[in-house]
Amino acid sequence: MDIRIVEPLWLLLLVPIGLYMGYTWKASKLKVISKGAILFVLRSAVILSLVFALTVPYINLPHKEEQILFVVDRSVSIEDAGQLADQWIADSLKERKEYQASGIYSFGGGFRTDHQLTDQAVNIASPEPLPTANKTNIANAVDLSVALAKRNVATRLVLLTDGLETDGSIEELLPKYENSHVQIDTVVLKKTNVADASISLFDTPRTAFEGEKQLLRVEVESSSKTAGQLLIYRNDEEINREEVVLDEGGNVFTYSMEAKGSGLLKYEAKLIVPNDGLLENNRMLSVTMVEQSPKVLVVQTERNPSVIPSLLDQNAMDVDVLQAEQLPETLSGYLGYGAIIFDNVPGHLVGEHKMTVIEQAVKNFGTGFMMVGGEDSFGLGGYFKSPIERLLPVEMEVKGKEQLPSLGLVIAMDRSGSMSGSKIVIAREAAARAVDLLRNDDTFGFTAFDHEIWEVIPVGTLGDKQDVIDQILSIPVAGGTDIFPSVAKGYEDLADLKLQRKHIILLTDGQSSMPSDYEDIITEGKTNNVTLSTVSIGTDADVGLLEELAELGGGRFYNAIDESTVPAILTRETSMLTRTYIEDNPFYMNLKNVPEWTSLFTEGVPQMNAYIATTPKGTSTIVAESPKEDPILAEWMYGLGRTVAFTSDSTGKWAGDLARWGGYGDFWNAAISRLLPSYESVPYLITHERGGTYTVTDTSKNSAFLDIAIVNEKGNDVNFVSEPLAPGKVRVTLDTDPGLVFFGVSDDKGGLFEAGVSVPYSDEFKYAEPNVQLLEKISERTGGKVLEDPTEAFRPHPYKSADQLPIAQWLVMLGMILFFVDITLRRFGMLGGLVRRKKDDTESVSTPSSTEDHVGALLKAKKRR
Repeated sequence: MDIRIVEPLWLLLLVPIGLYMGYTWKASKLKVISKGAILFVLRSAVILSLVFALTVPYINLPHKEEQILFVVDRSVSIEDAGQLADQWIADSLKERKEYQASGIYSFGGGFRTDHQLTDQAVNIASPEPLPTANKTNIANAVDLSVALAKRNVATRLVLLTDGLETDGSIEELLPKYENSHVQIDTVVLKKTNVADASISLFDTPRTAFEGEKQLLRVEVESSSKTAGQLLIYRNDEEINREEVVLDEGGNVFTYSMEAKGSGLLKYEAKLIVPNDGLLENNRMLSVTMVEQSPKVLVVQTERNPSVIPSLLDQNAMDVDVLQAEQLPETLSGYLGYGAIIFDNVPGHLVGEHKMTVIEQAVKNFGTGFMMVGGEDSFGLGGYFKSPIERLLPVEMEVKGKEQLPSLGLVIAMDRSGSMSGSKIVIAREAAARAVDLLRNDDTFGFTAFDHEIWEVIPVGTLGDKQDVIDQILSIPVAGGTDIFPSVAKGYEDLADLKLQRKHIILLTDGQSSMPSDYEDIITEGKTNNVTLSTVSIGTDADVGLLEELAELGGGRFYNAIDESTVPAILTRETSMLTRTYIEDNPFYMNLKNVPEWTSLFTEGVPQMNAYIATTPKGTSTIVAESPKEDPILAEWMYGLGRTVAFTSDSTGKWAGDLARWGGYGDFWNAAISRLLPSYESVPYLITHERGGTYTVTDTSKNSAFLDIAIVNEKGNDVNFVSEPLAPGKVRVTLDTDPGLVFFGVSDDKGGLFEAGVSVPYSDEFKYAEPNVQLLEKISERTGGKVLEDPTEAFRPHPYKSADQLPIAQWLVMLGMILFFVDITLRRFGMLGGLVRRKKDDTESVSTPSSTEDHVGALLKAKKRR
């Protein structure tokens, strides 16, 4: 046991204090034995107690306790060595002493506690995979594990890893643990499957012209001599497949390919090798931007083929026509187009996912978008509260809902166990959107069914929408499937209600037997003006039965193989309960002052027949409106892209004389010119630094700042951290998986730039031998060892543990006690007797009497006066 101090610099206060106290003693001429001397000593003791309290003193109480922390690398570079590491730890724990505590922790890019520090027995169980296994941050793992250990206890970290860092630097951290109570032992982990071949580089030209020969270069690293296949894809279509022989080390393959297509071309190289150690490093992407005339995509359906492509100037632009079902799933499929037109396309043929991707193309990459009306468009197309509604300058909800006929809607939704996961989530959201379209005084009911019926919302006046929506969104999944009882209940509840429109929507993903009288129930329901539509979710439903039910019930059948189309289906069904969305009285447009459009109508405005009623958004620009002040043509900027809503149709059925007007072709070409982004030539440069870190630079140095948006191929926003380096220069670090991402860059001068960037796989997926040299350095500098024998982990620790008993508060208390003793002695003179006895002894040898002393003192005082 010994006494130590933490802040020794406070002892320097004793120098001036000592000088001051010495001077005070000398100046006061106090005698050694006197009341003043005793008080002087007490005050000195008070000061010394307070000064020593400032040094944070403590008493060291040694004990035998030790703690051993196993810190295991669970990154993908040695993922298959995890069981070996667990067995090594299990063998080591057999040697644990009763005074030794242990804990087990896992790390990759992050850190996780598998077993908390304890002096009890630890059972080793196979841990769950780490979500951050695509990185190795040894420094972070060491620092966090030490932070979890007890302070001032002999600590040993047993670090099981291959030493291949892909994030952070342990060498920068080592000085912190040199000559400390923390030892770091290391155990070298090795991959069990060392055979690996990987694509280390895939390079294509950044830009090219259509038809130009492009040089594609693929570099492959192999740990041994082997053979396999190398495949090249362009825009997800295979364009080359070759049998390749790989030598140990680096291999280079080059291909000359013609640039076909326009806009952004996505290339992918894929390597297939038998018994490969890591599959994640066998794929790499690259992008090339092909210069060409602007491209326009017109989307149509087989039911409603579009006339717009025949009206566009195909010498000035390239026009592609796609069926709605064929729309691309990924963002790269849209960025080659300057403008996209939906011509009378229902939302359920598109789906939420594709809508979200299109929204990203418009918002962050400047692609123009136009929706053209018709019976399957806008509100009747099921776009209410969809990503497409967000980007358009109009809302699907109609003003003047008091004109709607009285409505009764019942939704019967499957909640059986097969609906678990995304199916039930999307179905609940779809039902909630349908409710949002109704008025508070509409009639509504909702039943959920498995093998029994659960009446969630009894049929009645809707009332509080939010309360109804909350109940729908809370429905769980369970049980089997019995479809028809809930439908029969819907018919029963609606039969006698005096409503103009009565409708049932059935959603299910399953199959079940039907009662013998189900056709009679549906037929009787039709006589009571009740109709039935059915929605088949996924691929397991009884499509034939549901199609038959919809046909018998006078409604529509939807085969929603893509679950994301369900919300559009339900909003479309709800919207179709009324035809007041369609305004079908002939009219003339009232033009506003938008020169790019009004210049087309210098000779007058043709008469039109009909349009879909919508509500303009607050900041939109109304180009033309109906006599009822409903928008016919509206536009606005949504992010970087311009969007246009034309609420009449393109065929002439609704557009009337506009479609027969001589300037009709000019009308659509003007629309395209409004939609196409006005790119300014800006010399942006995106360079790859390392991993997911890139630098975006305006080489012209004209930009003060850059605004950057990044999304992946699915259209989802990519999380990133930006760091301004200089005016017009930004470092961007992405948090995303390997693959293709898209940068949308704009500046304060109006410049706009888009580029596809390939994010390479992490260095974690590159094959490399363990960094034994680094592990040896870690152990050497912290007093540890490179271990092979598991029993050595619990060897005696050279550092002796001790509990620190702080005594600063006791010193402060002592000072306070002495201070009050000092006050008491001075105030009440309790030392008077002791001092008086000493004084009497002294006076017995003094010659002057006390009386003479008093007289002399009085005379001196008189003279002074």
